[in-house]
Amino acid sequence: MNVLSLRDVHTHIGAYHILHGVDLEVPEGQVTMLLGRNGAGKTTTLRTIMGLWTASRGEIAFRGEAVHGHATPDIARRGIAYVPESMGIFGDLTVRENMVLAARGAPNAEAIDRARLEWIFGLFPALKKFWLYPAGKLSGGQKQMLAVARAIVEPRALLLIDEPSKGLAPSIVQNLIGAFRELKAQATTILLVEQNFQMAKALGDRVAVMDDGRVVHAGAMAELVDDDAMQQRLLGLSLGAPE
Repeated sequence: MNVLSLRDVHTHIGAYHILHGVDLEVPEGQVTMLLGRNGAGKTTTLRTIMGLWTASRGEIAFRGEAVHGHATPDIARRGIAYVPESMGIFGDLTVRENMVLAARGAPNAEAIDRARLEWIFGLFPALKKFWLYPAGKLSGGQKQMLAVARAIVEPRALLLIDEPSKGLAPSIVQNLIGAFRELKAQATTILLVEQNFQMAKALGDRVAVMDDGRVVHAGAMAELVDDDAMQQRLLGLSLGAPE
């Protein structure tokens, strides 16, 4: 079953036609990688799903119900969380305050599910260390950790994540891979844009490759990993190449 489906989705930003008929299916309970060269339309696709940019044509369905044309808060309330590449944290607020804002069912930090919070601290110890620090004073990698932690502080049906490994040390990237695997085991569906191809290889069940505002390939991630010629043709590099 597909938790998310896009059919012939077009997006215009001002005078620019960015998405040219995107067709995309995201199976429930799996990690779908959205790959492609810079400027292919990956971020625009995520932002259009969330209603941050409005599709000018086409259909977007979440669990079989149309969400295109809906306001972003309404889409989020259905159980979709979005982690933008810009991270979207509130720099003047503390780490704790950022987490409380993301935990919609918790009026304060004490009301956040303690077991889930401790799990997050286990993944990202720096967040516990800097719990009362302004988020704007965190390092780039720590801000990325906070952005991901905000998205998973409550169970979500679908996570849309734009390049989560950007700026993170390899050890933290491994923590992220472990976190996403645990989330998948908890029946969370993930649509992940990522330029770290080793991370894509480690996590992806399915893959969709974009070029010039369209999905030009969709299939099993393992199929792409095993086919060097396909990697070169679609991405211009080999997933198996040394980093």
